[in-house]
Amino acid sequence: MTTRRHTLKLLALAVAVGALPFQHASAAGNAKPKVALVMKSLANEFFRTMEDGAKAHQKQNAAKYDLVANGIKDETDTAGQIKIVEQMIAQRVDAIVIAPADSKALVPAMKNAIDKGILVVNIDNRFDGAALKEKNISVPFVGPDNRAGAKLVGDHLAKQLKSGDKVGVIEGVSTTFNAQQRTLGFQDAMKAAGVQVVSVQSGQWEIEKGNTVAAAMLREYPDLKALLCGNDNMALGAVAAVKSAGKTDKVKIVGYDNISAVKPMLANGRIVATADQYAAKQAVFGIETALKALADKTPQQSLPASVQTAVDLVTK
Repeated sequence: MTTRRHTLKLLALAVAVGALPFQHASAAGNAKPKVALVMKSLANEFFRTMEDGAKAHQKQNAAKYDLVANGIKDETDTAGQIKIVEQMIAQRVDAIVIAPADSKALVPAMKNAIDKGILVVNIDNRFDGAALKEKNISVPFVGPDNRAGAKLVGDHLAKQLKSGDKVGVIEGVSTTFNAQQRTLGFQDAMKAAGVQVVSVQSGQWEIEKGNTVAAAMLREYPDLKALLCGNDNMALGAVAAVKSAGKTDKVKIVGYDNISAVKPMLANGRIVATADQYAAKQAVFGIETALKALADKTPQQSLPASVQTAVDLVTK
């Protein structure tokens, strides 16, 4: 009888444990935490640099955590990024550090991850506050002040313009917070200088689209004096458009990101300025925030709302 009661107790315990939500092995102290880095387009040098920085950090800290790094095919592949997040949830990673392709569309996937006990940290492009509130979740943003960074670039450009000059803004994907903030920063600088922003159009963060938009702006506004681009990829497209229009010395161009491809153009003046937000470090800051929270067993809702990182003006 005693043996039978003991067996029934063990069965009851097994059922109770099985009914609990899964816990990661690392949470129980049985394994290293696994961190998933989910980026935007790896066709963009900025995110390749971010991935390289993250992998170098993991290699230096191999005893502390494992890293899974993923990116999408292009800047607008939101569905592909949601699928990656779902795969990371299925693999039961301990934390997801994500640069979302869309500030709103990825929020339900983040809610799903958090509900499964996965820690989420936001880098590069901030999630929409209202969308997070609607899902009743809190996700810390680790990254720079994009508006302030773009204003630095715009202020530098403004010194080479006159009040009343006309300029155009080539924006990133318009539904992303960082694209919106960079446009606002550019507009802040132009307004302060009395310069007219006559057009704001999306180049979707990409060289080819940036080229198409720049060419159209140059045709529509023949007296345009500058193009302010939300990232360096689009600035590269703008440089080609300005050259094709025969206006290399007449239309100034600025970018954002300080990728290696723009360095020779900064040197010869084809691009006036860009902003360095330290791609290699951005992912590392996010990963370190996640690792500390996991080590301290800090719940998602108790993480800091934001951790600001550096952004600096880069010129010739």
